[in-house]
Amino acid sequence: MFHLMLSVCLLADPALCAERLLPAPAALSEADCRKTAEARAADWLSAHPELAGGESRCLPTEALPRLAMKEIGGGLWVHEGQTALPDPQNRGAIANLSLAIGTEGIAVIDAGASRAEAEALYAAIRARSDLPIRAVILTHMHPDHTFGADLFREAGAEILGAPKLAAGIEARAEGWMESYPTQIGAGALLGTRPVPPDRGVAEEWLDLGGLRLHLQAVPTAHTDNDLTVFEPVSGTLFTGDLVFNGLLPTLDGSLKGWIGWLSAAHPEVRRIVPGHGPAPLPWPEGAQATRAYLEHLRTTIRAAIAEGLPMSAAIRARDPEDARHWTGYEESHPRNASAAYAELEWE
Repeated sequence: MFHLMLSVCLLADPALCAERLLPAPAALSEADCRKTAEARAADWLSAHPELAGGESRCLPTEALPRLAMKEIGGGLWVHEGQTALPDPQNRGAIANLSLAIGTEGIAVIDAGASRAEAEALYAAIRARSDLPIRAVILTHMHPDHTFGADLFREAGAEILGAPKLAAGIEARAEGWMESYPTQIGAGALLGTRPVPPDRGVAEEWLDLGGLRLHLQAVPTAHTDNDLTVFEPVSGTLFTGDLVFNGLLPTLDGSLKGWIGWLSAAHPEVRRIVPGHGPAPLPWPEGAQATRAYLEHLRTTIRAAIAEGLPMSAAIRARDPEDARHWTGYEESHPRNASAAYAELEWE
């Protein structure tokens, strides 16, 4: 199987260049790749007016850089993102990205922080299977999980997410594209476009042939557009950012709703793949640290409100034990405290 690689440069900064992978919905021979290269490159560039195209070439799958994937059994694979906040060194590649490979098709669970990361995930898929990629399932709206989705749409996949995901992405996309390059570097985002899902899903089954996934939207918790993915044979639940492992949880939805989801039994679940950190983890033990942090946050913010402390004072308070336990505590905890205060002061 051969893949079209196109050299592109940013028109606003011609020194900023990279090679982009342009996937095809069907497997291509080297001859077919070369034959269609000019037309495909022109079509892709028409959707990326900020870029200028250069030379192209066709590479076999084995020559593509690809993400490391860990097999966790039953046709399920996980790439563990770095346990860190987004920065130019990690290029935003901090989220866990997963695959479900059946006998008839493939599903991607979260698409990565950029087109570049999605390309490496795509290469990892093609190193294992040439089956069609039927769906890319986005567990919520945040860029480290969604910014690579456009590549998989080009590869023929349907983008699925919770019913409120489209509104969440559309409301924030412009701001993200202004702020995210300063966090991870403009070069990391060359050719990246945030896109809404093709379809919102409240609850449904996805059959990949010998492997079925249950998609379930969650009431407002980490965000208002969380979606879980459950594989019943192994009892594996892909939680997205409803569970963090090592990196501090970030509140962008409802503290009470999030704690409520974590407090539910979920008896069918035996293990989880969190949105960040080493995976898989046993359930419910693997979610205990996330739950404990959020419950402690609720307790301290309620106490601050009861004492009549203003939000500014509550935001400045910190817990040394939490700070030692969680990566990103100093940066993210004040924002969590602010969001929690705004929610809990109206109880």
